[in-house]
Amino acid sequence: MSIMMKGSEVVAAMKEELLHEAEELARQGIIPQVGIVRIGARPDDLAYERGARKRMEAVGIRCMVTELPEDISQAAFQQAFAAVNDDPATHGILLFRPLPKHLDEEPVRTMINPVKDIDGMSPINMAKVFSGDESGFAPCTPEAVMDVLAHYNIELKGKRVTVVGRSMVVGKPLAMLLLKQHATVTICHTRTVDLPGTCRNAEVLIAAAGKARMITADFVAPGAVVVDVGINVDEGGNLCGDVDYEAVAPIAASITPVPGGVGTVTSSVLAKHVIRAARELNALA
Repeated sequence: MSIMMKGSEVVAAMKEELLHEAEELARQGIIPQVGIVRIGARPDDLAYERGARKRMEAVGIRCMVTELPEDISQAAFQQAFAAVNDDPATHGILLFRPLPKHLDEEPVRTMINPVKDIDGMSPINMAKVFSGDESGFAPCTPEAVMDVLAHYNIELKGKRVTVVGRSMVVGKPLAMLLLKQHATVTICHTRTVDLPGTCRNAEVLIAAAGKARMITADFVAPGAVVVDVGINVDEGGNLCGDVDYEAVAPIAASITPVPGGVGTVTSSVLAKHVIRAARELNALA
């Protein structure tokens, strides 16, 4: 029977350290604050916002939400974002994406203060991630994957690790973080020839393709570690991952569930980044 790598265990381990760091800042008169920028009121955004606020406030981080109308103009959007970016009380900014189709994300990606860019949106931070410079903020989901693997003592050095998915939000930056830990990384995608065979070669398989239950038993070698980054809704309206959990769990040595896996850890990584940003913006070591 495989080991279920629960996100809640990782979160619990992180919480004590985050509380301690937030208390240290509070003693110096600094209250870490995150500015959430949300356009419209999509149910999935609202659900994530509730979870993120709960996690942040539990460790002493103040949350300020800027809600903008879905039909906002590009100019008004950039003006509202600049106001959050320039607010000295705000240490980290979380912009909910994807944006409505009529809005261009590029101007705010270049506008954001890289120190406040807690979800790795700035080209400056992304360049740092790709160059192995740890002073940059990686996107939270790839870092959450790394935190889960570290918590469960999954050795990466020299291991064959396959990432299914090549987005700039997860797949590509995750590959860079894995390479920094000396893994031998393969990136796959939907056009990979013999995708199941390539995945079966992996000792650690990470699914981040955004397609419900696409990773079936024939993708997984016996004893592999499987990390499911996907969050999808199936035909029955149920939350599921990119991995067919019921089929794969009996084969894998360890596996993350959906829900309750990597996604659970992501908001704790956000909190970690806000606290780090607060320290850096206040020139604290």
